[in-house]
Amino acid sequence: MIFVTVGHELRFDRLIKGLDNWALDSGYKDIFAQVAELGEEGYKPRNFAWQSFLDPDNFKSRFEGADLIVAHAGMGTIITALTMKKPLLIMPRKGALKETRNDHQIATAEQFARRSGIYVAKDETELGPVLDELIANPPSKINEAASEFAEPQLLQSIRNFIYDGRAPKGL
Repeated sequence: MIFVTVGHELRFDRLIKGLDNWALDSGYKDIFAQVAELGEEGYKPRNFAWQSFLDPDNFKSRFEGADLIVAHAGMGTIITALTMKKPLLIMPRKGALKETRNDHQIATAEQFARRSGIYVAKDETELGPVLDELIANPPSKINEAASEFAEPQLLQSIRNFIYDGRAPKGL
């Protein structure tokens, strides 16, 4: 099962429409998406099940049951996929298309593309081919989950930076 999430704040019509077209062309039906509030203007998929919003328990259940997650390049989704050892296909929102405030998701996608278990479609034209490849050759299981917490060395480096090497006692 493919679970799609674009976050709950902003719709991502370009991703959803690309996925909807792929589902129609490929005949793949085992897809469920959380698409954010669409409003009058939003793209409503016709070839897979979807809801605007999922409560946290339903979201977690869908995430856990998925074989593949498809999402925007949001850090919350990326961290969740890494901690749950789920393969993830991300397509970044673009600032120039007013899908987000800037191109931070493009930079995020470029960085995480190097990580095992994370796949990137740079835009909707790459989405279908990457999905075809992942369906034909399912990703191998991710063996090690990422920690939900930052490494102690990173936390200490941040403390040192904030306090300029003069951390208060007990930190």
